[in-house]
Amino acid sequence: MSPIVPLLGGLLLAQASPAAPLRAPIPSDTVVGRRAVPRIEHRRVVVQYDSRYSILNYKFTTINGLKLGVEFKNRFRTGAAIYFLSSGVPTRQARPENAAPSAVAELRFRYLAGYGEYVLLETPRWELSSNLQLALGSVYVLYRTPGAGSFKTPREFMGVVEPTVAAHVRVFRWAGFGAGAGWRQPVLVAAPIQRELNGPVFYVRAKLFLGDFIKVLRQKEPLFTQDGLRKEG
Repeated sequence: MSPIVPLLGGLLLAQASPAAPLRAPIPSDTVVGRRAVPRIEHRRVVVQYDSRYSILNYKFTTINGLKLGVEFKNRFRTGAAIYFLSSGVPTRQARPENAAPSAVAELRFRYLAGYGEYVLLETPRWELSSNLQLALGSVYVLYRTPGAGSFKTPREFMGVVEPTVAAHVRVFRWAGFGAGAGWRQPVLVAAPIQRELNGPVFYVRAKLFLGDFIKVLRQKEPLFTQDGLRKEG
């Protein structure tokens, strides 16, 4: 028998046999040996109360903010935020003539920022991201005199550039802890104010992942589980 006949029969048999299941292609952002983080194809709104701390002009201060943005494939986030000081920053700015000599002087500011955040590294349990904020706002000096009220200087225009690096760890799918650190640099304002308002920014906070929390409740899954967070295999 010609050797071509068994070869042709084998080819026909292979074509008639059920095909072996094909492996799904590994996403491009998967690290070898680590399970890929599922990507959410649709955009979703992100709302966050953003409280952070800073050391400005040698004083520990709290800066409160509210962020509203959009997240793309749970990797890139962008939007707007508003920030203001919860307490004043002591200042050495020259006193105006109508300010009392005993008045306590404090710098105050607020600004509106646009931000972009990109996830650098991640697993289902933890995430490391970079963030850049560019902001425009105003700053003024508030003078307080006990029993004599207060006096404000005219507002001055100010810009802010703030790069940060942040990370979070999930204890459960819907809850975890986060931390971040960076630098706040005022621009487009007088040099003495820049020197008094630039400085490190940092935070440590508990985090609630509201979207995942709602999903867990809707699907009636156990709240305190490690499903989806442990490494497979």
